[in-house]
Amino acid sequence: MRVVAKFGGTSLGSGDRIDRAADSVAAAVEDGHEIAVVASAMGSTTDDLLDDITFETDEADRAQIVSMGERTSVRMLKAALASRGIDSRFLEPGKDGWPVITDEYGEVDVEETQKRAIEIAETMDEEVPVLTGFLAEGPDGSITTLGRGGSDTTAVMMGKYMEADEVVIVTDVEGVMTGDPRVVEGARNVGEISVDELRNLSFRGAEVVAPSALSYKDGRLNVRVVHYQHGDLLSGGTSIEGEFKNLVDLRERPLACLTVAGRAIRNQPGVFYDLSKALSESDVNVDAVASGMDTITFYIDDEEAERAENILHREVIAHDALSSVTVDSPIAVVRVTGGELPNQPGIVNEIISPLAEERIHLLDVVTSATSVALFVEWDDREKTLELTQDLF
Repeated sequence: MRVVAKFGGTSLGSGDRIDRAADSVAAAVEDGHEIAVVASAMGSTTDDLLDDITFETDEADRAQIVSMGERTSVRMLKAALASRGIDSRFLEPGKDGWPVITDEYGEVDVEETQKRAIEIAETMDEEVPVLTGFLAEGPDGSITTLGRGGSDTTAVMMGKYMEADEVVIVTDVEGVMTGDPRVVEGARNVGEISVDELRNLSFRGAEVVAPSALSYKDGRLNVRVVHYQHGDLLSGGTSIEGEFKNLVDLRERPLACLTVAGRAIRNQPGVFYDLSKALSESDVNVDAVASGMDTITFYIDDEEAERAENILHREVIAHDALSSVTVDSPIAVVRVTGGELPNQPGIVNEIISPLAEERIHLLDVVTSATSVALFVEWDDREKTLELTQDLF
């Protein structure tokens, strides 16, 4: 196998942990696998360096300073591998063969980076390349950075461009957990999780794999997260399945919009639960939910509208806090899903502005970390789809 192994700061936080990392790489090489290593700064080095920059500095000097953590790590790992008889070389911006190149706008130069990554891959049967994570080289030879979580981004990017079989993210957790083990009891490792699920969790606080990294994962490339104490790069942990695509999609069947109104619903514990439970117990699937100050709206299949209205009406009668239920149909939904949506300020406005210009009435907008759902009149569905697709 050809594997890119990324070691996070915790997994390189001491000499003993660097030894453990080198042991796992050496074992994989001795088993006949081609290994490339991406190294983060040791421990909290980068944060410590940032905290120490209390003086005025320009971006170029700042990048040089914060790069020292990763540049130290690759030298430490290279030396540890050499002591085990493993041929290796370290690579950093400015060094011959360094792969991650950015353009004048600070974006990754895909063509040049891919070409250099392939050149490195062709040497992996003879030596282990050890690359600095997080860092890149600008078109003028300057050091730049890939932002928060940049070492994850380096690893998955290199895995894709090196045509690796797998990327292994070595960190201080056993993989993706069912909950934060520091907060909840009985948290356990999730054996598999989809890219969609993990990206949504990552944008909502899960610090397992940087969301920017997962945008480089395609369906061919395996990505796994393992604990640094595991000691085996080729098994265990959590496997991240699938790929994240930019997608504009129109739901083929019409929806109905059922809105329940009530006095200060937001201050009434259990109202949403009771309404959702009533629909669930009658096998009514909810496509989306939106809430207002005094309303809760359920979007369901139009064919279920009459039955669902009766179900919700019974709940309205049973709750003093609820006033009425109304139905509007047929309604269409166009969903925009994309890996870069959360990183684009103003993206929601950019999506809905063309609809306003075409006088399309937007009934509702429901957003998540990685998607935007546009609810419009059924007769406006094709035009909405066309206008939205033109943006992506």
